[in-house]
Amino acid sequence: MGTVVGAAVAASVLSGCAGPEYTYIHDDSGGTYFKVPASWRQIDQKALDKVVFGDAESTTAQLAKQAVWAAAFDAYDEPSLVHLIQGSAGAEDKPFAFAKVQKLSEDDQNAVSLDALRMSQPIPVPVTKEQQKAIEATGFSGFELLADEMLPITDGVRGVRSVYNYRLGDGPVQTFDKTVYLSADGTTVSTLLIRCSPACYRKRAAEIDTVVKSFKVKHLINP
Repeated sequence: MGTVVGAAVAASVLSGCAGPEYTYIHDDSGGTYFKVPASWRQIDQKALDKVVFGDAESTTAQLAKQAVWAAAFDAYDEPSLVHLIQGSAGAEDKPFAFAKVQKLSEDDQNAVSLDALRMSQPIPVPVTKEQQKAIEATGFSGFELLADEMLPITDGVRGVRSVYNYRLGDGPVQTFDKTVYLSADGTTVSTLLIRCSPACYRKRAAEIDTVVKSFKVKHLINP
């Protein structure tokens, strides 16, 4: 398999006597990696796997079929998966980071494009009005695209970063910052999604941008 499935591997680098400044995370293949501030707490892996992969009875079969790896970190003192979609309304809200690596099926490999990366889960970025209507039918509303850029191609790895607003149900507006990479061989998609309220996103923009820019995918040559 090109993607190894399992728990996140994290390591901290000490900064003098001040303690760790960042936690460094990579998937099991070592091909996808990023860092988060050391104060951000990791979401319980079993709880995350249950949401990403389904109930425990089906997890093994689904993992083997989809070859997916996931990890999540929450800046709240009491981390919760609820914060992936929604936190507080104001500047007191804190960022949530979710990362996923997924092996594409042959059909998906043939159909993949930058627009397909934008529309990938979680929290897709609609490219057409029809897609926006379909997403709104699931409970989201108020889509607003704030920024969208194609990332420089590095060693054949292509990517796109989008920043956008959404409201879930009657909840407050949330800002999502999503970066998606397609591996050089076109078989694997790596995603980093960060959520915060608009006020929180503006207040912590530099911190969030550091995390996003640390998110990289390197080309791995299979033996």
